[in-house]
Amino acid sequence: MDRRYIEAFIRARRRAIRGRVVEVQDNTYTMRFGAYRVSVSVVVDIDASNPRATLIADLEDVGSLSRGSYDCIILTQTLHLLRRPDQCIDNCFRALRPRGVLLATAPSVSRVSPTYPDGDFWRFTPAGIADLFTRQWPGDLTVHAFGSLRTCVAFLLGEAQEDLPDAVLDYHDPRFPLTVAVDAHKTMT
Repeated sequence: MDRRYIEAFIRARRRAIRGRVVEVQDNTYTMRFGAYRVSVSVVVDIDASNPRATLIADLEDVGSLSRGSYDCIILTQTLHLLRRPDQCIDNCFRALRPRGVLLATAPSVSRVSPTYPDGDFWRFTPAGIADLFTRQWPGDLTVHAFGSLRTCVAFLLGEAQEDLPDAVLDYHDPRFPLTVAVDAHKTMT
């Protein structure tokens, strides 16, 4: 259910996926939506055993990403797994070149991560993620909310998006977001 919203968000901003791109854990969205516009794809992970990782780094360590080195950072479903998501956002801002873009998503409703149960710390409302980014991001940003009560219930029950009609999936109720997303642009040097 949430992947439908995440992929639609990334797809709609595919022109921002260009040049030097960083993505967490693998480069699926970089390659699918950036294609020929991507000159360098960097896969960042804190887990050194990830064979797809080309950069082992802790995103909460400001400076772990090279300053002013990237045109786009794709940060899907990661912020809720960080003790200090504010430091990650600061790190991403510093790592972007002028006019660079951070595309981030986070759960508003979700089960506890089965992969990282002791490292799943947060859920974000649109207002909460806007506040978090506004404190860390001096550039332009837009917050988006996707989902409704029905899609939240379906997600928690493990239903697939194919189980619901498009009219239900495409209805977004601001009182019941399943997923939140941020389109953040670095407008200064």
